[in-house]
Amino acid sequence: MEKTEKQVSHGRWKLILVLAVCAAPMIFSYLTYYVIKPEGRTNYGAILDPRNYPMPKLAGHLLGAAASDAAIGLETYQGKWLMLQVDSGACAEACQKRMYDIRQLRTAQGKEMDRIERVWLITDDAPIDTMLIRQHDGARMLKVDAAALKAWLPTESDTQISDHIYLIDPRGNLMMRYPKNADANKIKKDLSKLLRASAIG
Repeated sequence: MEKTEKQVSHGRWKLILVLAVCAAPMIFSYLTYYVIKPEGRTNYGAILDPRNYPMPKLAGHLLGAAASDAAIGLETYQGKWLMLQVDSGACAEACQKRMYDIRQLRTAQGKEMDRIERVWLITDDAPIDTMLIRQHDGARMLKVDAAALKAWLPTESDTQISDHIYLIDPRGNLMMRYPKNADANKIKKDLSKLLRASAIG
């Protein structure tokens, strides 16, 4: 009987070891990015604690979908990295610049680009320029409640949510915010490092 208990205990430890080995790459990538901060390493974007900003049920309507189609939220795109911007449907010059930057940043990732979704959350019923839609074919454009976004997305002082680009990880965690008038080249470095370090998405 004693021998059997030892065998069971030994088997359990083997199973735990196998699980630990399998989980190690993902755990290491998260520790590397979120916790360990080697000397000289800097991030351009502001790291956010996702526990403080749980993703709400936005019940957005996908642009171009039939009126009868069910409302969807950002959880629809879980499994991908989301580059997110928020603005009026009028999408003035600064909005168009962010749209362009996000498109180019995704393309610049080369073979990794399919890990990224571009999302524009539209906060009103202003008409959207048809040419803008064509220029950003493939971007997810959802009409959502502006109040829900303001309650969720954090801003820097003297800014509003429409000034920022946000990054959401494949598990649906809001994890980074970029400054107003962000430098696309600096975002590119952040994004490339993140995709290399991450075993998910």
